[in-house]
Amino acid sequence: MIQLHDKFFKPFLSEEEIMQAIQRMADDIAVDYKDETPIFVGVLNGAFMFVSDFLKAYQHPCEVSFVKLSSYHGLTSTGIVETLLDVPDNIEGRSVIILEDIIDTGRTLKELVHLFSNTKVKEFRIASLFYKSEVYNGEYAIDYVGLDIPDKFIVGYGLDYNELGRNLREVYQLNQKHMINLVLFGKPGAGKGTQAQFLKEKYNLKHISTGDVFRYNIKNGTELGTLAKSYIDKGDLVPDEVTIKMLEDEVCKNPDADGFIFDGFPRTAAQAEALDNFLESKDMKVDATIALEANNDVLIERLLERGKVSGRSDDQDVEKIKNRFEEYNLKTAPLKEYYEEQNKFHSVNGIGSIEEITQRLTKVIESLSN
Repeated sequence: MIQLHDKFFKPFLSEEEIMQAIQRMADDIAVDYKDETPIFVGVLNGAFMFVSDFLKAYQHPCEVSFVKLSSYHGLTSTGIVETLLDVPDNIEGRSVIILEDIIDTGRTLKELVHLFSNTKVKEFRIASLFYKSEVYNGEYAIDYVGLDIPDKFIVGYGLDYNELGRNLREVYQLNQKHMINLVLFGKPGAGKGTQAQFLKEKYNLKHISTGDVFRYNIKNGTELGTLAKSYIDKGDLVPDEVTIKMLEDEVCKNPDADGFIFDGFPRTAAQAEALDNFLESKDMKVDATIALEANNDVLIERLLERGKVSGRSDDQDVEKIKNRFEEYNLKTAPLKEYYEEQNKFHSVNGIGSIEEITQRLTKVIESLSN
């Protein structure tokens, strides 16, 4: 496994497999063109390694040139193909074979065909080292194919993820594991912390408690902690963007986690939307929000017992406890509506033994992958 930027990639194709595919392509093209001098046109940037090794494998007279197009940014195609280096001169009456590193949807290929449509070439053919046949639109014939591959994002051997990975001699595939990202709700005393501990161990999740994250950043004097403290000291609310940045840092610190439990955030619909936007930028999403529900009388009893051990004054005063419940209800109502509209809100009975509640939560989580 290798890491490029914020993503992990696993081995997919060995250098030997790639070289064998290139040799097969060179042999097939030689059958058609060994008696003339074709012009091979490589498509930059991705095809530079392919073109180099292909020319070593092609043992007949030929010429080489390049065009440069761009349509990818990060993991996805922008859908807009830019021409950065135009077609070579003096190709009139010549056989031209495009050497592409990869053909998937066909957008770039369409632009290539358009580039050469106004030229008077003798013949125009397409050769692609990697070919995603299941997503190709089929508008134009692909004359020579090295390897037909599944529709997975790959890097290496000229292909990049935000410009990293082009120099790798092998090809790697994006490690797309099933992520489980949860938002955990619950009134004081509902057992969120206890259940979060079980869930994170069972599913290899990272528990991100907003309170813990704030305390860590402030205690360690991080840039974000200092910024947050400046608002707190003035009696102001810490802006959502500061909190989101702290959460982003926590997510990036844990690339091996199979998902995250967000506890204490979001607290408003605006924060929920901000969390959605942040996760989307990481190709992630909130899979479910789970509210641990319990009768107020039961929770009051729990908190009063906890207060005997914790020493927390707000766990020892019934009126303060009821005020906290009321505050929770006021804040959670719009969040419940927000996530219900996305069919992501789940209510779980929080009364019973720890094991019974864990089983109920597990049932909800297991249903997410079905």
